[in-house]
Amino acid sequence: MDQKPIKVLLIEDNPGDVRLIRELLKEIAGTQFELQHADRLSRGLICLTEGAFDVLLLDLGLPDSQGFDTLSIVYAQRPKAPIVVLTGLADEMVGIEAIHRGAQDYLAKGKLNGELLVRTIRYAIERYVLLRELERTTHDLEQTVEELRNANKRIKDQQKSVIEEERLNVLLQMAGATAHELSQPLTGLLAGIELMRLKMDDPEKLAQYMHTIEETGQRISHIVRRIQTIRHDETKPYVGGSSIINLYQDLNILSVEDEDAIFDKVHNSLKDSPHINLSRAGSIREAIPILKNNRFDLVLSNHVLPDGDSLEFLKVLADKGLEVPVVVVTARGNEMIATKVIRAGACDYLPSDSISKGTLSESIYNAMENFRLKREANLALRKMAQMATRDELTGVYNRRFFVEALEREMTRAKRYGTDLVILMIDLDYFKKVNDTYGHTAGDMVLREIGKMLLDSMRQSDLICRYGGEEFAVILPNTDVKKATVVSERFRERVSKHQFEYDSQKLRITVSIGIASFDSSSDKQSPTELVDNADQALYQAKREGRNRVKGPMISIDKGVGKPASIAIG
Repeated sequence: MDQKPIKVLLIEDNPGDVRLIRELLKEIAGTQFELQHADRLSRGLICLTEGAFDVLLLDLGLPDSQGFDTLSIVYAQRPKAPIVVLTGLADEMVGIEAIHRGAQDYLAKGKLNGELLVRTIRYAIERYVLLRELERTTHDLEQTVEELRNANKRIKDQQKSVIEEERLNVLLQMAGATAHELSQPLTGLLAGIELMRLKMDDPEKLAQYMHTIEETGQRISHIVRRIQTIRHDETKPYVGGSSIINLYQDLNILSVEDEDAIFDKVHNSLKDSPHINLSRAGSIREAIPILKNNRFDLVLSNHVLPDGDSLEFLKVLADKGLEVPVVVVTARGNEMIATKVIRAGACDYLPSDSISKGTLSESIYNAMENFRLKREANLALRKMAQMATRDELTGVYNRRFFVEALEREMTRAKRYGTDLVILMIDLDYFKKVNDTYGHTAGDMVLREIGKMLLDSMRQSDLICRYGGEEFAVILPNTDVKKATVVSERFRERVSKHQFEYDSQKLRITVSIGIASFDSSSDKQSPTELVDNADQALYQAKREGRNRVKGPMISIDKGVGKPASIAIG
């Protein structure tokens, strides 16, 4: 019996329905309910203010409130309340609409029985808890995304500072080298001028000194030209090791542009950059095969194209899995379009009337850097999503995923009338492994068991670490007979497997409990199915361990040697 009673608030004005619900809840063995009744919505709201309830049973036809307004009023006071709506026999659509508006479930009052009532209450509470957990997880994820976004902004700012610092260092180094190179020819030039003054009456000497001055002037001119050709768009690798963006590197850029005037502006702005290779496509249809068959570092796309716009182009790129940074060329002052294309995935935008070498170089740099940062952020998010569903030690799914997946698979099995079996697997005497060899050895064994499970089961089977040394496996489209064969094969494989740790050998065994889901029944819940598998597992433990137990397994089946740990 549950230690804590389930607190139920019933808001219902019909005395007969109240009496029926009260009696039905009393009849349920093994579950204690604490029922509080209010015959008006106003009185029910007072109850909500004064106490906490696990679930609300709410009639939508009350003397002081009618229809879905009743639901809205309750949610206005208690936005997170788990509610089961009570409807009439012919009001199924009302119940469905109530669920769409936030209710956990609905019950037709004319079809009430104790079992249905209790199951609905339990499911409503479970769904409410899962929903709250989902909201918390979503909030945490959004918060993490925001933190990543802020971190990316800081990284971009820091990288810009590093780039400017490196550029300044290059200029300072160039200035120092230039001063050193200029000092000698300037000294020679001044000396030549002084000698010319002394030898004004010697034409041959004057001609010789003039030739020397001309050579010196050419050297100075060459140095000055080198200063003038310092690239303003060049950046150096920063101290982190990987190159940020260096427009001095070879870049392949595709211009998706049907207007010759705009393409000519782009071409003229980049023609002095020998390391930039510019290609052209006149439409979305022409651009896609080019991008599929060639590597491009960036795409410059006009917003308005013959067969669509940049928003459609970005969608096509995403649908076809073509990952490339995109800069959209927009009309002047069209900030609304700019906002839309950035939201749609473009890395930057550039008004067509402001295209120049400087603005284009800056936009290319920003786009490629933003693209890199977005890619790293997406990788981090995928890693985080994996961590939310995977057990860090073994790599199999975790318990949270198991709970969600089991409910999903039970729903599918019930809908299609297919078989479904779960296994609960426990390592025998696992504590002795930790006590004898230490927790590092225990972790090694758990990892090995996880790998063996992944290797032994089908790709469609869901393998989870349930907790500690216990694993759970969901076997869709599998009956008990097949599950027993699979379980026995795995049990035997583990018993024969030799684990090695720190030059020592050990063996371990597993006990397995099997439970089958009856898809034709409305009675079995995920919790009950897990309980059945646990009971079978405990039976295997009681009978000596290292065996498989479950429904329709005879006493001679699934029995190995008595469980023990062999220390070598």
